[in-house]
Amino acid sequence: MSATTDTTLQRLREALRGTPYEGKVYLVGGYVRDKLLGRPLPSDIDLVLEGDALALAQFLYERGVAEHRPVTYPRFGTAMVHVAGALVELATARAESYHDASRKPNAVRPATLHTDALRRDFTVNTLLENLHTGEILDPLGIALTDLQAKVLRTPRDPHETFYEDPLRMLRAVRFAAQLGFTIDAGVYQAILEQAERLAIVSIERVQTEFTRLMDIPQAHEGLQMLLKTRLLHQFGQPLLPMVGCTQNEYHLYDVWTHSLKTVEYIDPSGLDLPAWELRLAALLHDVGKPATRTVDADGGVHFYEHDRVGAQIAAEWLRTLRYSNATVERVATLVRMHMRPGFYTPEWKDSAVRRLIRDAGALLEPLLRLVQADIRAQRQDVPHADIDALRQRIQQVQAAQPIAAWQSPLTGKQIMERFGLKPSPLVGRIKSYLEEQVLEGRLASGDVEGAWRMAEEFLQERAAHSER
Repeated sequence: MSATTDTTLQRLREALRGTPYEGKVYLVGGYVRDKLLGRPLPSDIDLVLEGDALALAQFLYERGVAEHRPVTYPRFGTAMVHVAGALVELATARAESYHDASRKPNAVRPATLHTDALRRDFTVNTLLENLHTGEILDPLGIALTDLQAKVLRTPRDPHETFYEDPLRMLRAVRFAAQLGFTIDAGVYQAILEQAERLAIVSIERVQTEFTRLMDIPQAHEGLQMLLKTRLLHQFGQPLLPMVGCTQNEYHLYDVWTHSLKTVEYIDPSGLDLPAWELRLAALLHDVGKPATRTVDADGGVHFYEHDRVGAQIAAEWLRTLRYSNATVERVATLVRMHMRPGFYTPEWKDSAVRRLIRDAGALLEPLLRLVQADIRAQRQDVPHADIDALRQRIQQVQAAQPIAAWQSPLTGKQIMERFGLKPSPLVGRIKSYLEEQVLEGRLASGDVEGAWRMAEEFLQERAAHSER
């Protein structure tokens, strides 16, 4: 238990001791499940009671336990507060009914803890722990058995459970992968039969659940389950052509299996980039291969420019899933650049290393991690670039000259004033040309006079070329 969670529970117990709520409030859901499994506990807390959860939330606020006024959802009988820095969601034990075309309940009524358990997604998430006594309750009488057997089962007929809220099918896949559980045969069959119903779920909700899957180390297992259950077909159509797309002599697997291996092998530890973003890049790094696959007269298989095409496909798909522009840009950049480090040899000039450092920017180490996983997912009896050697070379180049010294000696404003230019792509091209000369070692970063001379030569050459 984290220090924050422990403090939160202690404050809740103390606040409710000696009140009508004592012994009537229960921890429920992932906290109880993970505690019994000996897993790391979630940072947020779910509470349930046979009573008015909104009144309890207001009580905690008036007692000075909740850090702010409750955020309430009267229609659902739920409220949210923060206690000792942790999010606490309080729910009235309830029963629900649904419209056919929506995952949101259209009718909610108070109910018993047993009835409340029936509306939940999986039996292992129905276990309760009394907040004050610590007693574990199994309202359905089967959850503890399922937890011990590591079986994912729904409290009711899975067709009903998934029909009411199709997002639970994605959660089934995530829980199975994350917890190492087996999906009950009947539950699995219901997913197969109702996969298309995922269409009624908002794409934002799908994206959130997919991101949670990609954030776990077992993401590759979950991705394969998404494919087998046809859930992937509902929101991941651009990925499907990778399945069965055979490769060249460097590979043991088709593009899909190779990509899953890359996801499995990627190491996201110690990076500023979220683990799920790096795994997304690993999943998508070869998504452009099916569209660029060619076979020459000798039977050789090629994927010319699959990195560029893949970056476009990845960006379009991630935008469809409503990922942020920053995420789209980072993942697409990694996909677009993933081939470059793989061509490294000791014969590379320092200028080539500088360009890689400059172009990758803050994504340099994530890019190297991606390439290492990509190489590991290929045949090992063929030659590959030594990425660790490239890392050492990068360190040497950076130590010899700071990145700040690789900039153009002239600013865009100086170039416009000197040559009478207005803001335009031409100004950017002049700056890029000068920067290339710095990277190549033909121009010192502080050599302003040399930069003016090269800029004039660039413009003269451009003018002469346009007259031909």
